[in-house]
Formats: sequence, C-alpha cells, structure tokens
Amino acid sequence: MPVASTVSPYNIYEEYLFMGRMPAIGRGVRPTAQTVVEVVKDMMDPRERRARITAEIVTRTGIDEDLIERVVRTFYAKIRKDDVLGPVFDARISDWEPHLQRMCAFWSSVALLSGRYSGRPMEKHLALPVDADHFDRWLALFEETVHEVCTPAAAEHFVERARNIAQSLELGIAGQNGVLLMKGERYRTRPSDQPDAVQ
Repeated sequence: MPVASTVSPYNIYEEYLFMGRMPAIGRGVRPTAQTVVEVVKDMMDPRERRARITAEIVTRTGIDEDLIERVVRTFYAKIRKDDVLGPVFDARISDWEPHLQRMCAFWSSVALLSGRYSGRPMEKHLALPVDADHFDRWLALFEETVHEVCTPAAAEHFVERARNIAQSLELGIAGQNGVLLMKGERYRTRPSDQPDAVQ
C-alpha cells in the first residue's frame, strides 16, 4: 500500500518555481504559506479562478441556479402586474419564457460569475422610454423579491449588484438622450419636484 505524501504550500511553491511557473520571492527567502497560496491562486487559469470564485459565492450566500430561477420568475411575475413597469415590458415582450431564460443566464453571470450570459444589456435598454422613476420602481420590486425569496446574505449580494445595474443603465439612457448626469443627479423625462432631477 503506497504511503500518502503530505503536500504543503511549500512543496507546490518549490515545484512551480522549479518549472519556471512562479517567480522567486528572493534568494534564500522562504515565503509564508499565505504568500504561496495567494501566488498559486493568481496563477490559476481563468476557468479555475472563476470556479473558485463561484464556489466561494455559493458558500457565502447560498445562491445557486435554482435560487436564481426562483428570484427571476418571482420578480418578473411582479413586473408584469406592475402599473409602472408592466406596460414597458408588455410593449416589447410577447413570449416571456425565452426572456425569463435569458434573465436567468444574466443573473447567473452577475451573481455567480458563471459566464452563462453573453449579451449586451446596455444596447437593449437604450431606446426604452424609462427614467429614474422606472429604475426606482424596478429596484423596489427587485429588493422586495429577494428579501422574500432569499437568505439575508443572498439578498444583500443580489441587491448590491441590482443597484449598480440600475445606476449604470440610467446613466446610459440619460447619455443616449443627450443628458450628462453629474454625481447624485437622476434622469427624469417628466417634470419632477425632485431636487436631483435633470431633464
């Protein structure tokens, strides 16, 4: 029966150093285990790195593909019934199942870094007749959904990304309409009593 050998970060470091795949830290200097682990992680191929990051997100948040699908389907059921957002989506989507599948792939890529989505969301949103009020409503429904469906850690992970997406899309749509938003300003297509409104 073969004897199992113990592989330490130092063994990995020495092997990679010998193969020329790792820079020497200094002549006669033995790196710390943490330094070696960090260098080895940085040397992983992109697929390995993505898998490692995804696994960490799943462990920390509990988000998986099934949860993403529940979030997407629950969220868009609310969107379709909403007085503000429903008409915007109904005017553009007649077959909802392909859209829901695309949104599952999109949120998988956003939340888990899975790489499942390869579209260009900004291009698809630039011509929409939406402004800050629509994005605020979109965020409110999204946050309500993830707080209903997810654990607190998963909800926080989703919400942080949703806010960034909404801000980015609002900036893009404003720019497409000739409006340059400054920090703290919002894009509004209708007169507003909001102090942050730019039209």
